[in-house]
Amino acid sequence: MADDLNALPGDGSMTPPVDDLAAPAGDELTTPLGRPKKRRRNQLPPYVPQAVAGALGLFLVVFALWAMLADDPFGGEPVVVLAAPKGTTVAAKTEAGPSPDTGKAEAAARPAETPAHPPAANQAGNQTVTIIDGSSGSKQEVMVPSGGTRTAAVDSKLLETTRHGQIPRVGLDGSRPMALYARPPALSPEKAALPRIALVMGGLGIGASSTSEALSKLPAAVTMGFAPYGTDLDRVVSRARGEGHEILLQLPMEPFDYPDNDPGPQTLLTSLSPEQNVDRMHWLMSRFQGYVGVTNYMGARFTATEPALAPVMREAAKRGLLYLDDSSSPRSLAGQIAGANSVPFVKATLVLDAVPNGSEIDRALLRLEALARENGVAVGVASALPVSIERLAQWAKTADSRGFLLVPISMATGKAKAAEEPKSEPKSKT
Repeated sequence: MADDLNALPGDGSMTPPVDDLAAPAGDELTTPLGRPKKRRRNQLPPYVPQAVAGALGLFLVVFALWAMLADDPFGGEPVVVLAAPKGTTVAAKTEAGPSPDTGKAEAAARPAETPAHPPAANQAGNQTVTIIDGSSGSKQEVMVPSGGTRTAAVDSKLLETTRHGQIPRVGLDGSRPMALYARPPALSPEKAALPRIALVMGGLGIGASSTSEALSKLPAAVTMGFAPYGTDLDRVVSRARGEGHEILLQLPMEPFDYPDNDPGPQTLLTSLSPEQNVDRMHWLMSRFQGYVGVTNYMGARFTATEPALAPVMREAAKRGLLYLDDSSSPRSLAGQIAGANSVPFVKATLVLDAVPNGSEIDRALLRLEALARENGVAVGVASALPVSIERLAQWAKTADSRGFLLVPISMATGKAKAAEEPKSEPKSKT
């Protein structure tokens, strides 16, 4: 047996070569000890990658064909859906891109000038939305309702640009803001014969709650005076005008106890030159637009100083505006200056809330009625206090049944008589 073992191939040792002892793959019983087991890799069938590549190529071809041939007028641009009340007419105006062949036709079709009165749609409170086609560049302007809130536009022909902004002016055709922005009611002969009462509610625009309350409770015939210091005045005044109110701009003027009692920035002062006060007046007039006239806000010292007040009143008349003296100061020279310079002028008959109490305001309204019967017209002014708004709103509901015609301030210009009751000057309005 020893000879048989020595007869093994190799170098004569007892250990056979490893290669000769290697077993077929997968046969663990015949695999030599100490040698790692060989594993086969998971291989996909050769047709799977080809199928995936073909599917991706087909998808890209289909997407390219859809992008070129599909009818997509919006082109991925933002879309806004607006709900209009039933029965609302939506007007659209399309403006195509410039074309050399259509220039003459567009010039011929363009109106000679803008109408003096804004379109009825704008006065009804519609807003204009401009839609721009991204592919052709054409524009389309669509007027849509503004959520039920009526607004009124301002005529650009009655605006002049200054260093402070736009301020009123008389139009080239002679039209004046005092007449264009007036809201006189249509009167029957019976109504026209009634005694007239104009109510002016001042101090609006500063307090949001009081302004909103006045707009919701007071009828359209009540004139509204806005101070120049509120926020978002253009929008609020536009709403007030859209609801039928005439508007006055309140000009802050120097009181006797200035600067302890300061009306606000850009106050008109007796210590300034006429040019300086007119420049300040332009700043104040640029705060909002659409008013029929101006009125004093405080100003007992200023309205009693003829060299200071006269240039301001003449500037108002030059720009087609009326002037209302609120009668808060018995020393005011506004009536004399207006008569000497042909300034459209109204003087308030009574300050209705000199005593801000409900019963006192009611008594003042009764005195106003008596003066209206005596003189044919009377003007009452009040501040935007909750009690004042409430009492004036209640009185306005019964004005017609009491035999009076409630009118805006423009219908009292030049008609108010000088007959007035002696009255003390309220400290809050000096």
